[in-house]
Amino acid sequence: MGNHHHNQLAVGTEPIPRIVRAEVPRADIRISARIAAAIATILFSVSVAPASLLPSGFEETMFVGGLSSVTAMEFAPDGRLFVAQQTGQLRVVKDGVVLSSPFLTVSADSFGERGLLGVAFDPNFTTNRHLYVYYTALPTGHNRVSRFTASSANPDVADPNSELVILDDLVNSSGYHNGGAIHFGSDGKLYVAVGDDSNSANAQSLGTLAGKLLRIDPSSFPNIIPADNPFVGASGARGEIWALGFRNPFTFAVEPGTGKIHINDVGELTWEEINLGRAGANYGWPTCEGVCSNPSFDDPISAYNHNGGNAAITGGAFYHGSQFPAEFIGNYFFGDFINGFIRRLTPDNQVFEFATSARSPVDLKIGPDSSLYYLSVYDGAIYKITFVSTGNRTPIAVVSATPKSGLPPLQVSFSGAGSSDPDGDILRYVWDFGDGSPAEEGLSVTHTYLRDGPFRALLAVDDGRGGSGSAGVSITVGNPPAANITQPVEGTTYNAGDSIYFEGTATDPEDGTLPSDSFSWTILFHHLDHTHPFLGPLDGVMHGWFTIPNTGETDHRVWYREYLTVKDSSGLTNVATRDVVPNKSTITLATEPSGLQLILDGQPVTSPHSVLGVVGIMRTLGAPTSQNQGDVLYEFESWSDGGAATHAVETLSTDATYTVTYRQTGSALPQANQ
Repeated sequence: MGNHHHNQLAVGTEPIPRIVRAEVPRADIRISARIAAAIATILFSVSVAPASLLPSGFEETMFVGGLSSVTAMEFAPDGRLFVAQQTGQLRVVKDGVVLSSPFLTVSADSFGERGLLGVAFDPNFTTNRHLYVYYTALPTGHNRVSRFTASSANPDVADPNSELVILDDLVNSSGYHNGGAIHFGSDGKLYVAVGDDSNSANAQSLGTLAGKLLRIDPSSFPNIIPADNPFVGASGARGEIWALGFRNPFTFAVEPGTGKIHINDVGELTWEEINLGRAGANYGWPTCEGVCSNPSFDDPISAYNHNGGNAAITGGAFYHGSQFPAEFIGNYFFGDFINGFIRRLTPDNQVFEFATSARSPVDLKIGPDSSLYYLSVYDGAIYKITFVSTGNRTPIAVVSATPKSGLPPLQVSFSGAGSSDPDGDILRYVWDFGDGSPAEEGLSVTHTYLRDGPFRALLAVDDGRGGSGSAGVSITVGNPPAANITQPVEGTTYNAGDSIYFEGTATDPEDGTLPSDSFSWTILFHHLDHTHPFLGPLDGVMHGWFTIPNTGETDHRVWYREYLTVKDSSGLTNVATRDVVPNKSTITLATEPSGLQLILDGQPVTSPHSVLGVVGIMRTLGAPTSQNQGDVLYEFESWSDGGAATHAVETLSTDATYTVTYRQTGSALPQANQ
């Protein structure tokens, strides 16, 4: 069984809430789209984001919307587009419409970064109807690769009894750094990207599949390990491993024709990498991130520095279509779903901007029509980028409204004066006010809202030649409810391992005291200037507990923020927040004699070395059994706390020093003979 905790929660008036458990993520991850959408809802009143800024001659349009928790997509050989949702549904887009019934639904654990994460079509899908998915299976919490078969009677759904589990021991105990991308190579083998499970030591161990790119042959099941894999027969090594040294490679792509593989590895605090796939290669994590001076590791062919900020390299698609200009042929398109851009890497490894202000792209694909498609994690939509240099381009709708909130009857003045047409066509303006009243035409209109509620007014513009665009604005009518977090109180602090009780109340001017089904809680883990999902949304809950884990992120610049969203009978919402911040202390590592090398959480440091940390967090201390200082050779003797050469310690509530004693054993050997 995996190290997985089921989320449980106190509801109603239970006197003793049960514990809700969750895990802390490490930096820069695939954020749960379900939680990301909730964050956007509770933090902002968002209008439709502007279209991406593209090179001249390109335009972006929405292909389909109405999806949720999206993670990956893949075109079938017949042109249908299959989209994975983190919560376990594989949806089908057919003839530009999302079909109401999923192709399949797996029982997926969607905590943190777990869930349905990858999809790939068998090279012989047209005849054998096989496709493969990567997902986190309940109840084990293990990631697995399974094969399904499309129904012969209805190709838009899977045969319900067709699951064949190909690989089932991709253990993920943390809930984070799952990887998840799967693609067939030009050699007909299935490549599987697996994250390091938030344990960087996994990436360099050949005894685990974590932190690796795997290569398997599902057509030979159960003997899925190809005989020519680079580590077959190596002592203690898993034969499925094709390459190692990854942190979280949750997207990669295979170039049609050449078979070249580009692997995107999400970095920690500094570098996002694109690595050229090579059998047996080691890409250096955690020893190196970005370009490394160690000749044992393969350097990335391209990397960008985010200097401790927030970033997550995503997507990955080689362009070999017929629509874009010739200069784009062979380019590798990649995105960053947090920074909202799409860039292209040329065959000679030069990087150029392509789309800025892209809507959180998590996956990229080249469609049968040679357009570039990207999957938006926040919008739950798929966007299409085409080259239309001489065609009829899409008009741009821009909406303004005054006022945007107030009591009924609320008279609102709307204007589409900022709208434009790139071809200079005269536009027709049609307004839908979102309250069931008839649509109206006109550049500027006035509308009166007569009842409470959140409304979405939409403007559609039409150029009369088949081009149309739309934009919307949110209008709030009435008195929203009041949300109040009563527990934890303002100023509450925590130690890692603590259980935190949360509770709230809500009232509304019209409805009075609101019941539990009006409540929704989301808890985010803050690290530096960005956030990670931790728990929720938890709906219909007035109180409960969550436990802060004592493993995971070791940086002291962290805290938790609770969001309580309440909704009244008319659909109006309000949000209350409460921060819970950590207690901290300092750990100092020292050696006798001073100046020797030690290992802290898998990373080398020079003594003396001090680090601030959250009280209760577990840290791993390591002392090399032997090392040189100048011409002198030293051997490990003991730690001051009596621990082994490598052992874990809990960050205490007071500052603590751990000293390693080394003894001199002689002169250092020449480097070449060591």
